[in-house]
Amino acid sequence: MRNNLEIIIAKLNDVDSLVKAFEGCRGIFHTSAFTDPAGLSGYTKSMAEIEVNVTENVMEACARTPSIKRCVFTSSLAACIWQDNVNSDLTTPIINHGSWSSESLCIDKKLWYALDKMRAEKAAWRIANERGLKLTTICPALITGPEFCHRNPTATIAYLKGAQKMYFNGLLATVDVKKVAEAHACVFKEMNENAYGRYICFDNVIDAQSEAEKLAKDIGMPKEKICGDASNISLQRYELSNNKLCRLMFRPIRCFSEN
Repeated sequence: MRNNLEIIIAKLNDVDSLVKAFEGCRGIFHTSAFTDPAGLSGYTKSMAEIEVNVTENVMEACARTPSIKRCVFTSSLAACIWQDNVNSDLTTPIINHGSWSSESLCIDKKLWYALDKMRAEKAAWRIANERGLKLTTICPALITGPEFCHRNPTATIAYLKGAQKMYFNGLLATVDVKKVAEAHACVFKEMNENAYGRYICFDNVIDAQSEAEKLAKDIGMPKEKICGDASNISLQRYELSNNKLCRLMFRPIRCFSEN
């Protein structure tokens, strides 16, 4: 069998370079994951600004490449969950595919990773709408899996900034890396028929302290960074919903018989 795999290196700050790399491709998966060169901060404000610019370049290159028909953009659940406090005694606010994090809250709390993912995703949607590009976005929770967090420490550390509040708000969720890959493949395949818009992707919501402590141990983080002290914390509880993705990935297969 002939090997048709070709590896091309492109410059993410050069749209023309990206267009050349994309020539002949029918679809693009943009799964950017920047790393902190210092290995200390996890994610900085300047890194966030760079990643937004890269997203704009990739989307513009997609729009300029005639062969490309579809694009799947990897955002983050962090682009959805950071909400201003909601006062409601009757219902639990739901975070789903229509939710966006508060930009002012992210800036105030220096949640640069969440701010970047939100701004980058919005930039992707703006360019896609302006240029008529077919786009879907997937918003994964904290990605886990065998040694995944240790191989990708920047994204893990950055995502977990504010982990205590996520945990006590009912918004600390995880997803296995294999599930994320399956979601990308499913959404891409279904874009001509059933897939559209945004998709939240998670396996498990960390509700119990034992689960939080296990997560901290698995990623090599002090448990206090996640569990903290709940005695003086009174926060709004939310509910996460990934129903839209579940309906797409697990919808019944219709069988037709020929007479």
